[in-house]
This record gives sequence, C-alpha cells and structure tokens, in this order.
Amino acid sequence: MKIRLLSTAMLAGLAFSQVAGAQDFDDRWYLTGGAGFNIQDNERGTRNAPFVTAGVGKFISEKWSLDGELNYQNPNVDANQNLNWSQYGISFDLRRHFIQEGRNWAPYFLMGMGYQRAEEEYDAFPSIDSPGEREDGNIAGKIGLGVQGDIGTRAKLRAELAYRADMDDQSVNGDPDADWFGDVLASVGVVIPLGTLAAPVAPVAPVATCADMDDDGDGVNNCDDKCPGSQAGQTIGPDG
Repeated sequence: MKIRLLSTAMLAGLAFSQVAGAQDFDDRWYLTGGAGFNIQDNERGTRNAPFVTAGVGKFISEKWSLDGELNYQNPNVDANQNLNWSQYGISFDLRRHFIQEGRNWAPYFLMGMGYQRAEEEYDAFPSIDSPGEREDGNIAGKIGLGVQGDIGTRAKLRAELAYRADMDDQSVNGDPDADWFGDVLASVGVVIPLGTLAAPVAPVAPVATCADMDDDGDGVNNCDDKCPGSQAGQTIGPDG
C-alpha cells in the first residue's frame, strides 16, 4: 500500500509538471553535491550517521525540477561497533519551486522514488564464518521541504529536510518484525549549472512598408496614392 501511494504521488507530480506554465526558464543541466546527517530509524539498531550525495538534474518547466541523485551512509551497529553496516542508493526527486519575481531564493517541496541497498554484517557466533553479511536492496520513497538560492553567478545553495521510507523487511540487526524503516535526512548542498545561459532574444521591430506610410498626409497610403505631392486644402479622392 505504501509503495502504491508513493508511486501515485510521483506520477501525479510528473503529470502536473507537463502542464505547468510555459514561460521562459533556465533549462540548463546542473550538477549537485551535498552532505548532511541521517537520523536513523530507532528500529534499525544503528547509530545516526553523516551521509553524502551527488547528482545531476535540470528544470523541466519554470517551477519544476527533476534530479537523479546518489547517496551513501555508513552508520555503526548499536550492539557491536565493530560490525559494518553501509547503505547506498539512487533517488529520482521531483521538486516544486515557489519562485517569485525579484527574489533570488525560493522554498520548495519534493517527492521522490528510488532504490536503496544495504550491506549489513551480523554476529553469527559460533559459526566460523562469523560475522555473517546480508546484502539486499529495496524500493524507497522520499518527501521533504527545502530552500534554494543563488550564491554568486555560477552556483546555488540548497538546504533540505526530508523523510525517506526504506522498504527493507529483511534486516538482521534491526527489528525483525519491521516491514520498512523511516529515516530523517537533513542536508546542505550546492547546485552548479552547466554551460552558459543564453541571452534573451530582443523582439524585432516590424519593418514599415509603403502601406504604412502617408508622406503628404492626405489620408491615402503611399502604395495607393497616385498624387503623392498633394497640398493641404486640396480635395482628395480615394486614389490620392
């Protein structure tokens, strides 16, 4: 049920973005990088840990952007700090930016879907193969809020708070009855556009023709005027 709801929300956002405003916007590709702190679900049996991200994205309309982003975190296991527990994955995040003219920053909300993989060591004593290791991957969904603003002419700064639902139901160190885990992600990052923003094209003034001109002021345009030198006070016919 949770997966279906997250998928429906993501598809609804993509559909809405296709009918968003058609005004001019910066559609350059950009690179992203960030770092933050992952507040792990208490039922995971792990410590909170820092995480890093890297990605690429672009605005697909004036107020909607779509990013593909990699993430990595390496928390410690509560019961045994010597056991390795690492998690990495990819997320496709759709952001709706609340842009206002004359303001160089904008808040946004995001929703995303992706894939998270866990590599989890566990105590298998008295087996000679201890510690054992579980490797597994799962669908993950994400929602969040953030703000993005300019820092100079070549980069933007992004601060974000998100909640990620990881559909991992095979954890060894965590609660064996858990169907999924929810982590809170607080991060800051940079957005670096690629290439040069094209200058706006100035409107071309219409070229005047004889049909638009009346040199002698008799009310007949130059194209139709057979007497282009008419004087004031003269009686003028439809052909000048």
